[in-house]
Amino acid sequence: RERTALRSNSLDLVGAALVTVGLAGVIYALIEAPSSSHAAGVVAAAVVGGVCLVAFLVVETRRAAPMLPLSVFRSRQFSGANLTTLAVYAALGGAMFLLALQLQESLHYSALEAGLAMLPVTVIMLVLSPRMGAFSDRPRIPMTVGPLVAGVGLALMSRVTPGRGYVEVVLPAIVVFGVGLSITVAPLTSTVLSSVTEEQVGVASGVNNAVARVAGLLAVAVLPVVADVSNGGGLGPGFGRAMLVAAAICGAGGLIALVTIRSTARQPDRASLTVDR
Repeated sequence: RERTALRSNSLDLVGAALVTVGLAGVIYALIEAPSSSHAAGVVAAAVVGGVCLVAFLVVETRRAAPMLPLSVFRSRQFSGANLTTLAVYAALGGAMFLLALQLQESLHYSALEAGLAMLPVTVIMLVLSPRMGAFSDRPRIPMTVGPLVAGVGLALMSRVTPGRGYVEVVLPAIVVFGVGLSITVAPLTSTVLSSVTEEQVGVASGVNNAVARVAGLLAVAVLPVVADVSNGGGLGPGFGRAMLVAAAICGAGGLIALVTIRSTARQPDRASLTVDR
């Protein structure tokens, strides 16, 4: 019995290695794909990464104590919340990355000025996010409205072009985006945690954080291709196109929530549990 318990509580080192190599390979391939000088390496990384990710799924179905029990995805609520996370955080990661570049390369802000220009997003979230927790028992509405509002903010960022003022163009876009993000995050976190059993809360939190981080990495790898940042001399008109793409992705997250998230959610007693953002 002791040996069985030890095996069931052992670390899933094989699964961890496979998912690490898989994600690294796929993301490397996406980042390096625009460069034809590394074509063979890009293809090799993509193939190895894809094979490792498929192998990871196979291994997880066969282990007694997998690092990712695939059964959690049987919950429509959990899967929907993570798809919404994927869309919203992809839009967030890609847009903030490109906006910082646009402010510095095209509008000639210093690195410090670019950081301060985006600070209102953090301030708005600090003020509004705790209040949005009151809607966590009715997550469909905020998880639908929030990404749509954030998408409007991203669309407004497409107007951030050389010669436009901060108060005139940048600040309104940042404020609208920050409000939308604030509406979304607290109900989204609560929905993820309330959609699984008590024993699976740690896994649910880890999965959701991993989805958010991977979404940002993928967006940073893909959106610069849309923006065509490799030609030098600023991002040019590609920046506006990239912001509109990010807006569409974010809005899609709201539509996913509308379709998949229940209008009410159970509220477990998990006051001490948080999801790192």
